Amino acid sequence: MVEAIIAAIIGVLAGAGGAVTYTRAKVTGGKHRADQLIADAKTKASDIVLKAKDEAVRLADEAKREESDRRKQWDKTESRLAERETSLDRKLDELDKRAEKLRAQEDEVEDLKNEIREIRTRQQEKLEKIAGLKKAEAAQKLMDMTERDIKQDLLGLVSKLQNDAEETAEEKAQMILVTAMERMSSEVTAERTVTALKLTDDEMKGRIIGKEGRNIQALQRATGVDIMVDDTPGMVILSSFDPMRRQVARLSLEMLMKDGRIHPGRIEEVVAKAQKEIEKEVVRTGEDAAREVGVVGIPKEMLHLLGELKFRTSFGQNVLMHSTEMAHMAGLIAEEIGADVRITKIATLLHDIGKAVTHKVEGKHHHIGAELARKYGLSDEIVHAIEAHHDDIEATTPEAIIVRICDALSAARPGARNISAENFAERMRDLENVANSFPGIEKSFAISAGREVRVIVRPESIDDLSAIKLARDIANKIESTMQYPGTIKVNVIRETRAIEYAK
Repeated sequence: MVEAIIAAIIGVLAGAGGAVTYTRAKVTGGKHRADQLIADAKTKASDIVLKAKDEAVRLADEAKREESDRRKQWDKTESRLAERETSLDRKLDELDKRAEKLRAQEDEVEDLKNEIREIRTRQQEKLEKIAGLKKAEAAQKLMDMTERDIKQDLLGLVSKLQNDAEETAEEKAQMILVTAMERMSSEVTAERTVTALKLTDDEMKGRIIGKEGRNIQALQRATGVDIMVDDTPGMVILSSFDPMRRQVARLSLEMLMKDGRIHPGRIEEVVAKAQKEIEKEVVRTGEDAAREVGVVGIPKEMLHLLGELKFRTSFGQNVLMHSTEMAHMAGLIAEEIGADVRITKIATLLHDIGKAVTHKVEGKHHHIGAELARKYGLSDEIVHAIEAHHDDIEATTPEAIIVRICDALSAARPGARNISAENFAERMRDLENVANSFPGIEKSFAISAGREVRVIVRPESIDDLSAIKLARDIANKIESTMQYPGTIKVNVIRETRAIEYAK
């Protein structure tokens, strides 16, 4: 047992000795590697330090160069500033010298002014002593003499300028009107109160009349139109004061003849259908008229009434054609004189819109038309132009005056009112005869297609107040003895002339 223990202790000691020997060898190897690493680190550190020194030297050199460049720039800037300062000092010195010179000159000028004032005062005193008048009295006397000398010349010049202005204005107005009339000359359509309808054959007359007149009576009741079937071959005459009724009756008969079934029940259906067709045509016609004139923004209700004017006549003239013709002319005139073209065209196109409802509403058509325009929201300028296109209301805007002028141009020319040339000439002679029937008349002329009668009186027989009374008397006699469309202007002219001869 003891031997075993001893053997174990010997074994342990032998193992420990081996371990010590291994450890020493390992420590020796580690130290060698550490020395090697330290040497390498010193070498790398030396390289880094050298590079850092080189970089520091380079940066220092660059900084020195930049500082040198900046110093050079500063030197240049200082040199420029010094030069400018020197230049400014030189200029200030020059300005001071000029200021001194100007002050000296001002003193000289002031002295001269004082001297001139003294001389003028002495001269004025001498003149007042010589003339025996004060300055204000002499100025007033001079003004009186000048006014007396040139007064007549001034009056003549003013009169000449006024006459030239009037002549030029009249010529210009005539040129504008003639140009508008030449550019817009439309066909005059005369319609009466009857419409002739051509039949397909003579047997159709019997079918239209029907058994014991039932068909024709049903047609007359449904349309309100007198249907006259006389001995004229192939024709039926429709008579009514209302053109729309005549149009409905004409279209109904055409549809019945085309269909072939003519009896009271069918007649009522066809008449109702014809009325709808006419209603569509009315709307389409109003829109076409506005499109033709070139205006937009008119209310639909006004366009509907405008379309109805296609079936209205005034003194034989189709009202819609009259209105569209006027609108074209009005646009041309408004453009020439600088008026509002849109307002002028709309007002002219709608000026007779009241005639579409005159058979339903009491009153004059221009007042009715103005109320309709106001009701449907048109502007005050358009309402005024519609209402003032006749003489009972004064036209206060250029657009209203243009509407009135175009109405006269379109309606008063020969043929537009369905008057023959012989009747036209006879009416002109009657107008002149009415004017010549009064005492004190030298001569008279019917002008503007009978829209105006110009009366020239003898000044020794008629004074100014009598001329006013004479114009009223002539107008009253024309109203009581003649029939005419529209209005007639009575223009009484009294002229006094003074004639003298220089020998």
